[in-house]
Amino acid sequence: EKMKSNNIDVKIPKSELEAEEKGAEEERPRESDSNILDVSSDYPRDKHISIQRHLADLEKLADLREDEKKPCPLCPEEKFKACYSHKLHRHLQNLHWKVSVEFEGYRMCICHLSCRPVKPNLVGDQTLSKMGAHYHCIICSATIARRTDMIGHINRHVNKGETESRFITVRAPKSSYEVVKESATDVQVLPNHSTPQKTDSYFNPKMKLNRQLIFCALAVLAGERKPIECLDAFGATGIMGLQWAKHLRSSVKVTINDCNENSVTMIKENCHLNKMKVKLNIKEEDSDETVGNGEENSDTIEVTKMDANVVMHLRSFDFIHLDPFGTSVNYLDSAFRNVRNLGIVSLTSTDISSLYAKAQHVTQRHYGCNIVRTEYYKELAARTVIAAVTR
Repeated sequence: EKMKSNNIDVKIPKSELEAEEKGAEEERPRESDSNILDVSSDYPRDKHISIQRHLADLEKLADLREDEKKPCPLCPEEKFKACYSHKLHRHLQNLHWKVSVEFEGYRMCICHLSCRPVKPNLVGDQTLSKMGAHYHCIICSATIARRTDMIGHINRHVNKGETESRFITVRAPKSSYEVVKESATDVQVLPNHSTPQKTDSYFNPKMKLNRQLIFCALAVLAGERKPIECLDAFGATGIMGLQWAKHLRSSVKVTINDCNENSVTMIKENCHLNKMKVKLNIKEEDSDETVGNGEENSDTIEVTKMDANVVMHLRSFDFIHLDPFGTSVNYLDSAFRNVRNLGIVSLTSTDISSLYAKAQHVTQRHYGCNIVRTEYYKELAARTVIAAVTR
């Protein structure tokens, strides 16, 4: 032993340390195996043990043997004592499996473990903390007490399109997609396509007039000189760039960009849906979809995955459209630095809370102006954006 500033360093033989580490390694898998699903399952390893595909999988956790008493893996000892296999099998089937909630081949069984403590009850001087029965959500890992509430919770996830994409970083199944048609262009979207905060494929049917006005401006520019390079900096579903390529054909070279991986994948699928070829970014390694030998085709759309400022700084365009979620002032500098002479920059501002004087401090920060609520507040909002663009 060495005494240094009230600290004690104890020397332990190396053989003892190795023996302890070896014993710890042997114990760890036994602890973790009871709290995770099988590695071969489609969902991640951090899902709760109450979520299983088959009743046999739940029985494997109990390790049923005829000659030994085993406890229930989903009940504490004080609630259900260890028993033989035939009684434990009935318990798992009747108490846990029959009242489970099914979702995409999985069963969310009821759990009685100490995962979800109920509010404590004061009895005299003692505090009793009771553990309540609950379900574990396979999507967001929330704990829900009642079965009807659990079914409603799962249905809300499905209605919002949050079945897999947002929480498990896996794209939602294609069966949940909807195909929307606008101006002879088909795009597939998720059920929650109208909520930008909760989806990667935002599509607003009410903005059809906005897309038509932008298309008219591009058509006029394409009539003056051709071919012109145009950029849809925030593609989402790719509806706008697809309309440009489908109707203007060889007059335009369309580039659709988005920084979200799921959106880029959906844009490529929508290109194939409209019988358009996809020219991938040079940095991407999937060469099978790229148009070879450098030849350009009128039915080819270039799809890029990067920040909008980056793609506009890398190359120049004749026509740039900015439609971010919120203000577009963060992208004006790179857009005007790289738009070609006599080109067009179009932008759509959706930050109406600040432009309509509901958040005046945000308007001051984004647009550098003081704004008040007037009877002509919509015109004032348009002038505020134009003034920021002009400056």
